[in-house]
Amino acid sequence: MNDRLIYLPLGGAGEVGMNAYVFGYGPKGKERLILVDIGVTFPDMDSSPGVDLIFPDISWLEANRDRLEAVFITHAHEDHVGALGHLYTRLGQPPVYARAFTGHLARLKMEEQGQDPARVSIAEPMPEMVEAGPFRVGFLPISHSIPESAGMVIDTPAGRVMHTADFKIDVTPVVGEAFDPAAWEAAAAPGVQALLCDSTNVFVERPGRSEASLASNLESLVAGAGGMVVATTFASNVARLKTLAEAGVRAGRSVCLMGRAMRRMLEAALETGVLEDFPPTVSPEDAAGVPRENLMLIVTGSQGERRAASAQLARGKYQGIELKAGDTFLFSSKTIPGNERGVLRIINQLSEIGVDVIDDATDRYHVSGHANRPDLERMHDIVKPKMVIPMHGEHRMLREHMKLAKSRGYASAIAPNGTMLDLTGDAPQVAEHVETSRIYLDGTAQIGALDGVVRDRIRMALNGHALVTLIIDEDGDPLGEPWCELSGLPESGRSRADLAEVIEGDLAQFMGRAGKKVLGDDDKLEDGLRRIVRNTAFNEIGKKPEVTVVISRLG
Repeated sequence: MNDRLIYLPLGGAGEVGMNAYVFGYGPKGKERLILVDIGVTFPDMDSSPGVDLIFPDISWLEANRDRLEAVFITHAHEDHVGALGHLYTRLGQPPVYARAFTGHLARLKMEEQGQDPARVSIAEPMPEMVEAGPFRVGFLPISHSIPESAGMVIDTPAGRVMHTADFKIDVTPVVGEAFDPAAWEAAAAPGVQALLCDSTNVFVERPGRSEASLASNLESLVAGAGGMVVATTFASNVARLKTLAEAGVRAGRSVCLMGRAMRRMLEAALETGVLEDFPPTVSPEDAAGVPRENLMLIVTGSQGERRAASAQLARGKYQGIELKAGDTFLFSSKTIPGNERGVLRIINQLSEIGVDVIDDATDRYHVSGHANRPDLERMHDIVKPKMVIPMHGEHRMLREHMKLAKSRGYASAIAPNGTMLDLTGDAPQVAEHVETSRIYLDGTAQIGALDGVVRDRIRMALNGHALVTLIIDEDGDPLGEPWCELSGLPESGRSRADLAEVIEGDLAQFMGRAGKKVLGDDDKLEDGLRRIVRNTAFNEIGKKPEVTVVISRLG
């Protein structure tokens, strides 16, 4: 009677991306645990300059890794599997389970980080179930914008939990399995204690559209375009890649794929049998010799990524191919919140060349991979759970989804990252709060969000930096005057004189006034020099830079 069923999001609840959801069952504080998904989110120059990737903070799970039975990956999007290889050792190297397509890509990620890819086991969809401590877990196929997505059916002594993961209701998805309401009804038939449900599109009032609905619009666009046609979409959306390529072939164009991520996804889809055929393509080398009006490129970089093919084409040539006035560039994708600036930069660069840009504003060339509000309601009605727990979405999305569930008679609660819910009773209860943050991948190093590295980088970016160097001789006297090197600061200020020379002059005056007590104490000397630099800079340019003082003592 003291055992409990808990749910703890470490990422993905209160944000879009970086999904990591913990489930536990057992006595309080001794629950056996499983982890569903371990994804990444992406940095931006404003909040995380120089960072390569962002992971969920798994400190709590790492401290309890002896209780972790297994990791289950719902699908192969980066925000669900991208952190697996990076964090696997910290998780205690548990077994990992995924379906074939997802598992193929998960193994590649493990291998890239020096982990054993064999630790990823391929699981068949339900009725097969995986035993993991007190849990029996099944992969229930569901439609999304990537092949072989799966919801999770998690059986526990406290009842069945169903976790939709990312999903949409699509009965004609082009590639991959159609949504099967009968399969979900059958899985829910024994009774469902809790439904953990995607919240991304809760504010979209119209029913979702099928991937198959895009074909005619895309074919008309490509057939009617002059010059070269370039289309970008999510590399993982294999169905969209196929639809775009078919549109190009039907318009009499040679099709060329550009971008490593896109080729990797297609290779995985073909190798695992998810995709049986794909229109013929030409290499970038051969594409360079194809007349522009007979060529279509499908490229990576729909989210404005600086190093992707879209951005490189917008800046000039890429793999020998150059965009020109009269070409058409299609964004067959939705811009993820936070990526607007990068996408707009590419659109403007293309406009300057004279390229005609078509973005997602028309809603004719892209459909979302997430369930809209009516589809969420339908999922509630199919599963008929005792409680609905919103997940995967910003806080406003979680809150709206909770309100929707309650309005339809379901118990519900918001659980942002770090909020542990007890799902054992008739309604979810907040059990405790766990401290969560983020882990930054900075080069090859993993650093905590509170370690100060990124904070210092932001401060230097905002304020500039001054390096002051001073030498003290064997007698404790200055050997010459301090000198100053500036980074990220104007060359001159109000006085019109060289800023570094103005600062050095004030530093020399300070040293001339400093007594033996100050000269003999590095801390006092450093504080004084730093204060002079900041005050002088503020008087000259209205900014107080970050200051590093290096004092070298001879002898």
